Amino acid sequence: MNKGVSQESTLLLDLASHVNRFSFDSSSYLSFRSDHTVLSNFLHFNRTGPKRTVSLGLNLGGPTFRFRNILNDFNRAVRFHCEKIPIGFASLRFGDGDGDGGRSNGDGVGDGIRVDECGNVENEGFRVNGAEGGRPKKVLILMSDTGGGHRASAEAIKAAFYEEFGDDYQVFVTDLWSDHTPWPFNQLPRSYSFLVKHGPLWRMTYYGTAPRVVHQSNFAATGTFIARFHKLVTRCYCPTTDLAKRAMKAGLQQSQIKIFGLPVRPSFVKPVRPKDELRRELGMDEDLPSVLLMGGGEGMGPIEATARALGDSLYDENIGAPVGQILVICGRNKKLANKLNSIDWKVPVQVKGFVTKMEECMGACDCIITKAGPGTIAEAMIRGLPIILNDYIAGQEAGNVPYVVENGCGKFSKSPKEIAKIVAEWFGPKAYELNQMSQNALRLARPDAVFKIVHDLHELVRQRSSLPEYSCTA
Repeated sequence: MNKGVSQESTLLLDLASHVNRFSFDSSSYLSFRSDHTVLSNFLHFNRTGPKRTVSLGLNLGGPTFRFRNILNDFNRAVRFHCEKIPIGFASLRFGDGDGDGGRSNGDGVGDGIRVDECGNVENEGFRVNGAEGGRPKKVLILMSDTGGGHRASAEAIKAAFYEEFGDDYQVFVTDLWSDHTPWPFNQLPRSYSFLVKHGPLWRMTYYGTAPRVVHQSNFAATGTFIARFHKLVTRCYCPTTDLAKRAMKAGLQQSQIKIFGLPVRPSFVKPVRPKDELRRELGMDEDLPSVLLMGGGEGMGPIEATARALGDSLYDENIGAPVGQILVICGRNKKLANKLNSIDWKVPVQVKGFVTKMEECMGACDCIITKAGPGTIAEAMIRGLPIILNDYIAGQEAGNVPYVVENGCGKFSKSPKEIAKIVAEWFGPKAYELNQMSQNALRLARPDAVFKIVHDLHELVRQRSSLPEYSCTA
């Protein structure tokens, strides 16, 4: 079995393969040959200085000449449009072990790296996948800023590592699409934001790309790539029992699965400060019950229409005074925030952009109106907030709606007027329903999920010398 490692300043990847091997070089083009494949970066110079891009080439000869020309055109387009370094660590080769591997020493590992008798990869005296004598352990979290939930979960894990283990761990959060892919792929997060704000386009993209007929041959080609539940993961963290059952049906073993809940910011575990104190800091009325209205990191959904409906329903014409107030979180949607700030409201309204202390906003409110983002739902349950779901992203968030409704934690409605009516009743004659849903939410909450995850990861790192090394071709 040949070993391989990818390396930047430290070694981050340790994979094993029965047939192919990885080696790294930083000075050759990508070429496809009959005996090996090499993927590497090179320097491209323009007015702003050197820039790394990826190049593709094909060297099969004969009838493939025309296809090679197409790839050459692609290379030129990539070199012209690439804005960031798509591959931050050197190169990647799949070979049969006969070539030099681009500075390989013949055992499948580059110069300065060796593999000991226990299979631990070492470089310049320190061990890569064994104990690293006093050095801080490094954690790489790959995510994408497609919505606010992915980064929030990643930052929650990073914060929990620091709170629990201090400087023993260095945690890096990387947007894989934006930071390590060339144009047009590095535009995906920006495209996602546009698509989710236009529901029909997103539904067409999400469902339109689903295959209607799948040939058996496709499974042979894609069987080793990461899926929703990859059988070779060391650990799969599931937020609910239902998802754990799906993971087992997909082929995971019970020993690979942990049901801890969704990772949310460690600050949600801390005691909640009094509502009047939080409301005072946020510029809200200290005595009026309040509703939190938000649409995720992108500020999507019928927020303006819902806010207007709430402004009418929370104002009692008989007494000429408000019976509630509104806190609106617009996320990155600056246009929406400006529009709401320009309205002459009859009830107290506070408008915020993208906030980092969501625990304080939730702690200041009595219920929440939001789209069906899993992270927001988990945070609201920890704070004991009854939830009104007013929207969801087609496909990926649809299953969150019945979870909230069937567990008695909230309601679902897309009608701004219906939502405003529910809130007005909760702040009036149906206060008992508001209280019951709050208790149901607290019962399902898992505030310590992020700490359980990092402690489990810490234990895996501690035992990693005995962890199995899986083959990429299994």
